[in-house]
Amino acid sequence: MGNEQIPQPPSTAAAPYRPGGQEASVTGTAHRWLLDRIGELWTLLTDRPISLYAASVLRIGYGLLYLVFLLREFPHRDEIWGPGSPWTPAMAQQLFAQTGWNSVLLLSDSRAYFELCYVAALVTSALFMLGWRTRAMSVLFAVVVTSFHARSIFMTDGGDNLILLMSLYLVLTACGRRWSLDARRQRRRAARASDAPEPVRGLYAQQLHDARSTLTTVVHNCGILVIAAQVCFLYGSAGLYKIQGPTWGGGTALHYALNLELFQPWPALSHFVDAYPMAVAIAGYVTVLLQVAFPFVLFGRLKYPVLTVLLGMHLGIAVLLGLPLFSGAMIVADAVFLPDRFYAFLPHLWRRAVRRTGLWHPGPAPAAGSALVPPQGRPVPPGSMQPAVPAQKDTAAAAGLASEQS
Repeated sequence: MGNEQIPQPPSTAAAPYRPGGQEASVTGTAHRWLLDRIGELWTLLTDRPISLYAASVLRIGYGLLYLVFLLREFPHRDEIWGPGSPWTPAMAQQLFAQTGWNSVLLLSDSRAYFELCYVAALVTSALFMLGWRTRAMSVLFAVVVTSFHARSIFMTDGGDNLILLMSLYLVLTACGRRWSLDARRQRRRAARASDAPEPVRGLYAQQLHDARSTLTTVVHNCGILVIAAQVCFLYGSAGLYKIQGPTWGGGTALHYALNLELFQPWPALSHFVDAYPMAVAIAGYVTVLLQVAFPFVLFGRLKYPVLTVLLGMHLGIAVLLGLPLFSGAMIVADAVFLPDRFYAFLPHLWRRAVRRTGLWHPGPAPAAGSALVPPQGRPVPPGSMQPAVPAQKDTAAAAGLASEQS
């Protein structure tokens, strides 16, 4: 017993002292965390295009808005942008020399040239909205918006400025891959080529194809992120600017806006709303709160009620203050924050609503135990023969479609 040695626990004190060891460990952890975040960001930018449906909504919305705007101002086109405008081409050229702007409308003083440009702008807006040759149409649409904006820059407002910015940003996006004529043509081409063997590419051709796809994805995702950042900056700066003034802090800003004759399309309605000062003050406070908080609620489910309230706010601005172009531009811009699964669910929601209203009547259900289901698609004329579709194949096709959508 006396010769036995008591085993000693391993001691860390014998390890050599390394100055800054704990700090080095923390630094290494932070370095790994930073590399992981960079990797996640790179995957987000290069893995797949994001918000394809949202980009298509922006394309349809701004194309439609500008088309309606040009049609509405068609009787006054010469006074606003044409050779007969009080802001003459010579004055516009002098301003361009100072600001760096330019416009295709000033390439000629001919009245026929201006009318041709106006018709081309109408056609370009319509084709851009429909998504026909979207890549080229997006560039032409940006040229049209920039040219008309620069030609009569003192006639513009916040809505025109936002449409100008969005038209430039949409050039970077793949906004024609959903809900467009291009997408429809691509689906038909894929259906025709489904049975044909896939062409074999060489090594360099495959690498070039992959590089082009990656570059397109990166540019599209960066464009979407820039659009989202632009909207966040717009709301945040507007809210911070409002809280600096005494009228918004006192709850009287909307009262003064409702009593401006320039912003009274329906004076009786403006006076009716202004008769409730408490509601007007609350609306002003809610507006400032939502604008300041908007960039901070985009990463959770709280953004959905916020976007709903902002939708009501913009509709109120359009009706009460007579600014439909500005309100429409803001409503379309807010659509970039809705996920693709929301837009993919809209057709199902539409069909469900149609069923409930009774406007659509489904065909008769198949008999119990039947192995056949009625074919889907266009109604078959009486007397024509069309083979039935086996239930097993139809179920498999529906399961494949559901897996693709998920």
